[in-house]
Amino acid sequence: MHRLLTHLTLAALCLLLAPAHAAEVLVAVASNMAEPAKELARQFSAQSGHRITFSSAATGKLYAQISQGAPFAVLLAADTATPTRLGQEGLALADTQFTYATGRLVLWSAAGNTPNEKTLSAGQFAHLAIANPAVAPYGQAAMAVLQRLGIAAQVRPKLVYGENISQTQQFVATGHAEYGLLAASLVWRDGRWLSGQGWWVPSDWHAPLQQDAVLLRAGANQAAAREWLAFLRSPAARATLQRYGYQ
Repeated sequence: MHRLLTHLTLAALCLLLAPAHAAEVLVAVASNMAEPAKELARQFSAQSGHRITFSSAATGKLYAQISQGAPFAVLLAADTATPTRLGQEGLALADTQFTYATGRLVLWSAAGNTPNEKTLSAGQFAHLAIANPAVAPYGQAAMAVLQRLGIAAQVRPKLVYGENISQTQQFVATGHAEYGLLAASLVWRDGRWLSGQGWWVPSDWHAPLQQDAVLLRAGANQAAAREWLAFLRSPAARATLQRYGYQ
């Protein structure tokens, strides 16, 4: 009986010591940010006790889900236009919008071929993977690069479209395309390529890949959601994002 009481007392103490305000925050996150966001969530949970649950997709698809009533508390978009639009439509709190990262576009090969500007400009490939420009900001950036080089019409028959940037990377990784115009965060970590080889597309070849976060209407009264957004502004969060190639 004494041992049972001891165990019950310890269990009660553990409950008392657990964060009384711990909560779950549902976050819609653009595909390029899926892996970095998981690492950020672990850091945030360790210091706050809150749990972050993600749903990842192309920004355009996340917009559609939010418009149709998905109960996300926060959006981490791959652009600025989508959070702004949600604010204008009353689906987000416009005064909470801020830029949490600026992405980089890379030309990547899984096979170890070292790509460069000529790889693109000369169309030296049978297939090039890009994200669907209709829903993915990184796909829009990729098309801007092809148009800048004057080869968009020439290479259009060679393009393979992913429904988001993660699927685009998989097309290259599995050999369905020799190269892909990807978010650096998918293939770069701590100053090196995770696999294969890549070339950093000059940032001024396309509109800045400025990525904004915003508190959604469903999260307006969630203190934990506001704490998560505050964490994304912290030096620790910025340092983590830099490891993934974000500016």
